[in-house]
Amino acid sequence: MTVISVIVGSTREGRFSERPAQWFLRQLQKRAEVEARLLDLRDFPMPFFDQPATPAMPGRAPFKHEVVQRWTAAIGQSDGFVFVTPEYNYGTSAVLKNAIDWVYPEWNRKAAAFVSYGSAMGARAVQQLREALIELQAAPIRTSVHIPVATLWAHYTGGNVEAGLAELAVNAEAMVDDLLWWTEALKTARNRAA
Repeated sequence: MTVISVIVGSTREGRFSERPAQWFLRQLQKRAEVEARLLDLRDFPMPFFDQPATPAMPGRAPFKHEVVQRWTAAIGQSDGFVFVTPEYNYGTSAVLKNAIDWVYPEWNRKAAAFVSYGSAMGARAVQQLREALIELQAAPIRTSVHIPVATLWAHYTGGNVEAGLAELAVNAEAMVDDLLWWTEALKTARNRAA
């Protein structure tokens, strides 16, 4: 079974991100070979990264913070990821970047895909995340889902968010196909190297 974790990248009050995260979780659950999990950053309230040693340091002892340990374990159990990210000021949310920065080897050689929203439909946040994930030795895939501003605004104005998301179903299916191809290829390679 392939474990794909959908990461909810916002913790704001009244946030939109849980709507597309739940929608994309349902897209993944249509695939029999996938165990889809939701990782909501509200359930992992980590402090800002402040440790003397980086997560990438070889031989480093595990971080002592209990929430960080749970988060690290969840990332380690995942074979691939879907990041649901807002765009704030040309980038991703601080809470998502912080969660990424607490972990290193558990991200390595795993595929990542993106669902985004906000200014420019979140494309600039995705670009920033791609660069960060490459540094973590993850493999961001090309295909992504960018949610139109009209669907985002529907969330705040009582409009039909589900109808807006449904219009993205073909793109979501293509992204799942690509994500699973890369996830399986990397999982096979990791297992061969182990």
